[in-house]
Amino acid sequence: MAEASADAPLEAAGDPKHAARATRSAGRKMRSLLLDAASPLFRERGLSGTSITDIAAAADAFPSQITYYFRTKEALFVECACRELLYLARATEQAALKARTPGEYTHALAETVTASDSVAFFAEALTLTRRRQDLAPLVERTIERLHSEGARAYAGQVARHGWRSLRAPDESSRRFWAVAIGVILEGYAMGRSPEALCAEMLRVLGEQAKSTEDTARLRLVEVREASDNSNERVRP
Repeated sequence: MAEASADAPLEAAGDPKHAARATRSAGRKMRSLLLDAASPLFRERGLSGTSITDIAAAADAFPSQITYYFRTKEALFVECACRELLYLARATEQAALKARTPGEYTHALAETVTASDSVAFFAEALTLTRRRQDLAPLVERTIERLHSEGARAYAGQVARHGWRSLRAPDESSRRFWAVAIGVILEGYAMGRSPEALCAEMLRVLGEQAKSTEDTARLRLVEVREASDNSNERVRP
C-alpha cells in the first residue's frame, strides 16, 4: 500500500489531463501577471505611450508572451480596462454595505466611483473598440456583467433593509453607470475634483429609494389626505 501511495504522484504527473490542467493554470497566472503589469502603465502613459517591451519588463516576461496571450497591445489595453471597471464595481458594492439609508447607499457608491480613474480608463477602451470591432464583444460582456451584478447588489440591499425602490433594480443599475460615465468624462475634461464629481452624480441621480421610515410617513400622509377628502365629500 505504501509503494502504491508513493507512486501515485508520479502517475498523476504523467497523466495528460493533469498536464493540461497545469498548463491552463500556468496560462491563467501569466495572463494575470501581464494584466497586473500593464494596467498601471496604461493608466499613467496611455496606450500610445506604453510599449509591449515596457509591459514585458514590468511583468518580468517576454514580449512574445504578450502577443501569445493577447495578440495585440490594443486587445491587452481593452482587457485591462474591462477588468479594472469590474474591480471598481466590486469595490463600490463593498463600500455601500454599511449604508443604513438609501441616501447613504447612493452616496457611498458615487463617492467610490468618482474617487477612481477606472471609468475614464474604460471610456478609452470604448473609443478604441469603435475602430476595432473585433474587441467589442469583450466590452459588451463587461457592460452586461456590470449591470447584472449591480442590479443584484442593489436588489439585495433593498430587500435587506426593506426599502421601497423607485425603479426596478436593473433600471437603477443601468442608470447609475450611465450617469457615472457621463459625469466623470465631462468632469475630467473640465478638471473637476472627485468631490465635485460626486456632488454632481448625486444631483443627477436624485432619490433612488425610500427607507422604511420614509414609506411609513408617506402612508400616514396618504391616509390623512384620504380622510380629509372623505370629510369634504360628506359636508352639507
